[in-house]
Amino acid sequence: MKLLEGRNAIVTGGAQGIGRATALMLAEHGARVVVADLDERTAQAVVDGLPQGGAAVRCDVRDPDDARAAVAACQDLGSVDVVVNNAGITRDATLRKLTMADWDAVLDVHLKGAFLMSQAAAAVMREQGRGAIVNISSISGKVGMIGQANYSAAKAGMVGLTKATAKELAHRGVRVNAVQPGLIRTAMTEALRQDVWDQKMSEIPMGRAGEPEEVAKVVLFLASDLSSYLTGTVLEVTGGRFM
Repeated sequence: MKLLEGRNAIVTGGAQGIGRATALMLAEHGARVVVADLDERTAQAVVDGLPQGGAAVRCDVRDPDDARAAVAACQDLGSVDVVVNNAGITRDATLRKLTMADWDAVLDVHLKGAFLMSQAAAAVMREQGRGAIVNISSISGKVGMIGQANYSAAKAGMVGLTKATAKELAHRGVRVNAVQPGLIRTAMTEALRQDVWDQKMSEIPMGRAGEPEEVAKVVLFLASDLSSYLTGTVLEVTGGRFM
């Protein structure tokens, strides 16, 4: 059964990692996907491998015009049914060393970006009377991480954004939910020092890191009618870490 047959989705930061896995998962279940990413060439390579096709859009989620352009590209496919706010960066430093530039960069991409994409998409979804927005937060937004004041604050902010927008949009048939991944095996996490990796692994009751596809399956659930009575929720995909 294809859960998203005939629907259209936008995945920001969809050229790699969790975003790429999500784009592939949504497409596998019938969606046409707009892969919105700063790296348009890699985004196009992802789209070229999607069974229903879609569109690759160069998108800086911090730019309102780019956010609207990504939504317009999805409208060109027929409708805007799903938006996955996944784009993100890290600029880790302890509080003592964290610069204003790195604070702003992380908050802008994660939180401002999710706001701008949600705002642009909601304008269309409200008129359609349907839609699903999924925000990719992080377990760091629940517990906070040393050296990640900016990232933890941004990811916690995405939870607040999720709940506020869920309340605003529910009566128009638009659902908004969030996912908080834990340690997921991506190029970014595999670049961690071995001692840091081992420490994180020791905190996971299931004893392993997650795979991007395991996050993508939860996004699929929230994007589909399987979660038709869920809005304003936060689902942790962590292997039990920080229960």
